[in-house]
Amino acid sequence: MDRYIGAIDQGTTSTRFMVFDRRGEIICSARREHAQIHPQPGWVEHDALEILRNTQEVIETALRGANLTARNLLALGITNQRETTILWDRQSGMPLSPALVWQDTRTEPIIRELAGGSSGATAGAGVDRFRAKTGLPLASYFSASKLRWLLNEIGTAQTRARDGEALFGTVDSWLIWNLTGGPAGGLHITDVSNASRTQLMNLSTLDWDAELLAAFDIPAACLPRIRSSSEVYAPATLAAVRGVSIAGILGDQQAALVGQACFDAGEAKNTYGTGCFLLMNTGTRVVHSSCGLVSTIAYRFGSEPPRYALEGSVAVAGALVQWLRDNLRLIGHSADIEALARQVQDNGDVYFVPAFSGLFAPYWNAGARGIIAGLTAFANRGHIARAALEATAYQTRDVLEAMSQEGRSPVKELRVDGGMVLNDLLMQFQADILDLPVVTPATTETTALGAAYAAGLAVGYWDGIDALRANWRIARRWLPAMSQSERVRLCGSWKKAVQRCTDWLP
Repeated sequence: MDRYIGAIDQGTTSTRFMVFDRRGEIICSARREHAQIHPQPGWVEHDALEILRNTQEVIETALRGANLTARNLLALGITNQRETTILWDRQSGMPLSPALVWQDTRTEPIIRELAGGSSGATAGAGVDRFRAKTGLPLASYFSASKLRWLLNEIGTAQTRARDGEALFGTVDSWLIWNLTGGPAGGLHITDVSNASRTQLMNLSTLDWDAELLAAFDIPAACLPRIRSSSEVYAPATLAAVRGVSIAGILGDQQAALVGQACFDAGEAKNTYGTGCFLLMNTGTRVVHSSCGLVSTIAYRFGSEPPRYALEGSVAVAGALVQWLRDNLRLIGHSADIEALARQVQDNGDVYFVPAFSGLFAPYWNAGARGIIAGLTAFANRGHIARAALEATAYQTRDVLEAMSQEGRSPVKELRVDGGMVLNDLLMQFQADILDLPVVTPATTETTALGAAYAAGLAVGYWDGIDALRANWRIARRWLPAMSQSERVRLCGSWKKAVQRCTDWLP
C-alpha cells in the first residue's frame, strides 16, 4: 500500500487539506473558504465552528477524490493562521465567542495601557516592554491582548478560565482538541512556533511566563501545553482519518520556512497570502531587532534545540485583492486582478497603502489607515489594480531593508510562495523593486508542505532535513530589469504615501 503524509492548512480565508508523497509532491487536495466577519471598523472575526466543519469536509473530500483512506496516511501535520484567538467551553466544546482574527484591532486600549508600564524594571518601556522575553512589541496583532479582551467581555469567562473550564487556543489548539476527541478527552496542546506568537511564552524557557501571565491577567489553567513542532502527539478520532497520528504543528509562516527548506541561518522566504510574511532563519540564537522586526521561534524538531527567526509581518497583501473584489467589486474573481492591471503601462503615479489594521513591520503604527495617494483625473480602474499589486512588493521591500539594517547577511535571492506568486506581473515587479532574483519552488504550497515535513520527520517518513533539502527544486526565476533611477523614484513616492497614512488615528 502507498503511504503518504497529510497536512491540514488552516489559513485566514480558507482551509485546505493536502496529501504529499516522499518527494514533496501533492497527491490530492481540497479547499473551502470561510466567512470574513467585520461587525465594526477594525474588528475581524471568524466562526470557529465553521472552520472546524470545513476542516472535516476538506479532509473527506480530498481523500475520497483520490480514492484514499486513513490507511494510506502515515501521519498528519497541522499548520494554521497564527495569533487568531479562540476561547471555548471544555464540557460542551462550544466557542464562547467568535474567534478574534490576528488582523483585529479592538484591543488597542489594552495595548496602550500596558505600554505605559506599571512596575518593575520594564515600567515605562512602551511597546518594547516585553520584547526581551517574547521578541515581540506590544501590539493588538498578538494573542495575549485578544484573550484578555475576551475574558473581560464574556460574563464569567475569567472564573471559568481560572478553573480550567474555559480553554484558550490558537487555531491549531482548537483543531487538535476537536480532532482528538473534543469534550471526550481532546488533547489541549500547541507547539512552540504558535506559542511564541501569543506574547505569553518566554523565548528562552519555551514555556508560559509568570510575569507575562500576570501582566495580562491570564489564568494558566486555560492555556494549552507547549510541545515540539515535530513529535507524535495523539491519534486522530475523526472518522476519515481515525487512528492516524497527528505528529506536526507549525504556525503558517514557520511552516512555509520549513517547506522552503530554509534550515540554515541566513536563508529567507516570503509568503504572499492574506498578509505577507518574510522570515529569515537565525539559527539557534535569538536575534533581537532594533529595526521593527520581531524575533520568533522558527521550529523545534523533537528534542533538538529550537531554531529562531527574524520576521517582518505585513497585514494586508492578498487581502487587498479580495477587498477590491468583495467591497469595491472592481473584479469578479481574485485572478482577474492581473489582467486589469496589465491594461495600463504603469501605476500612473498612484500608490495604495493598505493600512486597514494599521501598519505592521517595520513601522508598527497602529494609528495608520489605508489611503490611495496620487490620484488625478487620468487614473482609472487599471491604475488602482496595479497600485494594489505593487503595494505588496513595496511592503516586502520595506521589510527586507529592515533586515539588511540588522547586519544580517545580505539576501542573494528571495524564495517566495503563496497564492500571489501565480501573478507574473507582481513577481516581476517584486524582482525589479528589490533588485534581486525572485525564485519559486516546484511545490508552491510550501505552508502545507512544511506541516507535512514536520509530521513526516516525527514518524520517520523522511530521515532528516537533508532529505527535505533534496526535495526543493526551482520552478521559475524572475530577474530584475528596472533601472536604478526608476527604482529610486518609485520607492521615494511610496515612502511619501506611507508618511501620509501614518497616525491617521490618535
